[in-house]
Amino acid sequence: MTARPVIVALGGNATVGGSAEHLLRHALMRCEALGADTALFAGEAIDLPMYAPHRSERCSKAQALMAALRDADGIIVASPAYHGTVSGVVKNALDYAQDLVSDAQPYFDGRAVGLVAVAGGWQAAGSTLATLRSITHALRGWPTPMAVTANSSQPLFDPDGMLTDQGIASQLDIMTGQVVTFARMKRAYTDQGTALPA
Repeated sequence: MTARPVIVALGGNATVGGSAEHLLRHALMRCEALGADTALFAGEAIDLPMYAPHRSERCSKAQALMAALRDADGIIVASPAYHGTVSGVVKNALDYAQDLVSDAQPYFDGRAVGLVAVAGGWQAAGSTLATLRSITHALRGWPTPMAVTANSSQPLFDPDGMLTDQGIASQLDIMTGQVVTFARMKRAYTDQGTALPA
């Protein structure tokens, strides 16, 4: 019997509870409803030392993130916009994927990657999303056709951090559906001992 696909999400801020993290939590709830197992790396979990490829030792948080990404069937990345692009903390966490270069499945190869960009205006959300797509391509991941941009200057959440914007919720539903569908196909190939076609 095919195992449940594993979706790993990373992003948000180095502090807990920002808009990007709330959107990641909503996305992972949707993935779980679609039959996936999930893991979230946000807040302190991505507040990592500056990536330095020449240092062989990694802190426990970096080791945990890389182990999760190594086992992921699908990935979701959400970044707040800092000065029109990906935040430093998210970019630094993604830089650690260089440690996966020698894996049989290097970087994000063979994985669908859902992307979320959050900004205090639409222009920065769009430029941040474009950067996330470029990074995903560089890491050999496959950005899903649907990505999500959110304007945090508009009301998005209730006081408990639950998403109330139905337009964004709809986009997240489509995006998570694409991530889980592809992840399930990848998991089926893996369980059969077959590599995904190039």
